[in-house]
Amino acid sequence: MSVSDETSTVTDDGIILSDAAAAKVKALLDQEGRDDLALRVAVQPGGCSGLRYQLFFDERSLDGDVVKDFGGVKVVTDRMSAPYLGGASIDFVDTIEKQGFTIDNPNATGSCACGDSFN
Repeated sequence: MSVSDETSTVTDDGIILSDAAAAKVKALLDQEGRDDLALRVAVQPGGCSGLRYQLFFDERSLDGDVVKDFGGVKVVTDRMSAPYLGGASIDFVDTIEKQGFTIDNPNATGSCACGDSFN
């Protein structure tokens, strides 16, 4: 299903993408050589704590998608995941100890040690 007319823009309580994360996403998109992709952030059942995050590039536009633009980087969340991600901050960390995207979610009441799932 693809109806771009039914997308909405996230308000201040939507997902927040840090400058570092936006720069990394932009660099990855530039490597792909495509300007039709968005970073889709979703919540799926699974993981140690019941729910897990999914971040991936997506060209689809689904009914009810919530969309926010961060300096040319489009972040999309499906309508079922949006309530779980309101106010969540996505950052990109590149240190000697860890490299990758991190999510700080005020809606998570608990998480597992791996950091990939929450409840």
